Amino acid sequence: MANPHLQTILPAFRRVVVPARARMTIGTPDGDFLDLDWLGDRGCGLVVLLHGLAGSSKSAYILGLQKALVNAGFRTVAMNFRGCSGRPNNRANVYHSGETGDIDQVVGCLRNKEPEIPVAAVGFSLGGNVLLKWLGEKAEKCDLFAAVSVSVPFQLDRCADRMDRGVSRIYRNYLLSRLRRYMVEKLQHLEAGRLDEEAGRITALGDLSGIRSFWDYDERVIAPLYGFNDALDYYEQSSSRSFLASIRVPTLLLQSIDDPFMTPETVPTSEELSSKVVLEASSSGGHVGFVSGPVPGTQQYWLEQRIPEFLTAQLEQTVLG
Repeated sequence: MANPHLQTILPAFRRVVVPARARMTIGTPDGDFLDLDWLGDRGCGLVVLLHGLAGSSKSAYILGLQKALVNAGFRTVAMNFRGCSGRPNNRANVYHSGETGDIDQVVGCLRNKEPEIPVAAVGFSLGGNVLLKWLGEKAEKCDLFAAVSVSVPFQLDRCADRMDRGVSRIYRNYLLSRLRRYMVEKLQHLEAGRLDEEAGRITALGDLSGIRSFWDYDERVIAPLYGFNDALDYYEQSSSRSFLASIRVPTLLLQSIDDPFMTPETVPTSEELSSKVVLEASSSGGHVGFVSGPVPGTQQYWLEQRIPEFLTAQLEQTVLG
C-alpha cells in the first residue's frame, strides 16, 4: 500500500480491543489535572505513550501499541494531553508542540511512585515533537532507558505551510475543526464551573470560528495563551529539530518521506543528530501509518513490531549494564 493517504487514513478506522485500563489522575502545579490510562499489571519496564494533535489515549495507534507492548512484557501508561481525556481541563491553557512541563511532571510522578522501574517513552506526531524537545532540554539529566518518536513535525513552520497545500488541506480542515470544537467545549466548561478568570482568557481570544490555517490558530490561540510573540516565535522555540543534538537517551526516530503532513526537507540530517539518536526513514508509510499486508483485512502494523523490538533491545542493554 504505497499511497501515503491510504497509509494515513486506514489506521484511523481500525478497531483495537484491549482489556479494561486503569485511570490515574494527577494534579498539576497550576491547579489543573492530567489523566493517565494504564494497561498491564506486570512488566520488566514501563513505557509512557504520548498521542498526537486532536488525539487521546483512545486513539487506535495508542491502543494498538499499548497492546503490543504488554504482549512484549512491558507495562504501559498513555498520557492524555490537557482536555483530551474525555473531560475538559480547568485552565485556559491547552496543549501544544513545545509544552514539555506536563510530560516532565508525569515522568517525575512515575519515578516517585516506582523509583526502581526502568522507564521509556514513545511519542506520535505532536507528542513526538514534545518528547524530543523534552529529551533535548533534559539532556544528561534524563534517566529514561530509551525513547521512540514517530512521524514528527521537526520544523513546525514548514509543516504548517505544507498543510495549506494540495490534499493535505483535508487533514488540516479536519484537525482544525476538532481544535475549534475543543476550544468551544473548554469555554463552556469554564463558564459552567464559574472559573471566570480562566474563561475570560479564552473569551479574550475573540471569535475563533473563522480560523482556517495552523498559522492562524497558533497566532490567535497558542501565542497569546503561552506568551509567544507570534506564531513564528512559537514555531522557532518549539520545533524539536534544534534539540536533537542534545539528546543523551537512546532514541529511535521513525519517519516516512511521503508523510503528507510535512515535506522531505523537514527530516533532519545525520549531522544534526546526537550519537544517541538513530533515524530510520522509509520511502513510504504516510503519517503514523506504516501498514503492510497482501490484501485488505490482513493488515500488519509495523510500528507495533519495530517499537517493542527496539525497546526490548535497549532494556536488555540497560539491565546488562
